[in-house]
Amino acid sequence: MILAAGRGERMRPLTDTTPKPLLPLAQTPLIEYHLRRLAAAGIREVLINTAWLGQQFPEQLGNGARWGLNITYQHEQQALETGGGILKALGWLGSAPFLVVNGDVYCELEFDGLPTLAEADLGHLWLVPNPTHNPDGDFVLQAGRVSDQGQPRLTFSGIGLYRPALFAGCQPGRFGLAPLLRRAMKQQRISGTIYSGRWCDVGTPQRLQQLEQGLDADLG
Repeated sequence: MILAAGRGERMRPLTDTTPKPLLPLAQTPLIEYHLRRLAAAGIREVLINTAWLGQQFPEQLGNGARWGLNITYQHEQQALETGGGILKALGWLGSAPFLVVNGDVYCELEFDGLPTLAEADLGHLWLVPNPTHNPDGDFVLQAGRVSDQGQPRLTFSGIGLYRPALFAGCQPGRFGLAPLLRRAMKQQRISGTIYSGRWCDVGTPQRLQQLEQGLDADLG
């Protein structure tokens, strides 16, 4: 599942006419980099949730056939936030662990070789070194387990593997994913990995420009 329903307030005025995951990065929609990597890893079924300017996603991405994917769209009249959007999609996602990727991050993580969750675990998070805009980080990784207590802290990449049971007891509506993760962390049921490759939370026009300059430099 790719989360793509956010309004992208900090990216305005760019997002007044284009959803953030469809903003061009090196002349390619940001979300397409995820789609390419998912397809390369052998993943075939992808759900994208949408809200703001949601009709633009099927108009630009179609059914995913050009990448060898089958894309399903979940349109939300009002964005349900990360947790609410995933809960709404559980009927489609099924009973097995599933991958969730934030549509507004750029990441060169390859999705083949995903970890197998331990039987008791409810999720696995990819954490990255803290960027300048999040110097205090989000979570702690020790001995392969993720906690929200202690030091040193790392930043959540926006990429995670989850069991449907993480959402047990949740009611439909708007709610975030982070409280569910913290609850599971207290039970020692979230594992994690550090990813040290190129990653960017494309949260402002300046970050988008800097990312593009970095990619251009690599290609040059």
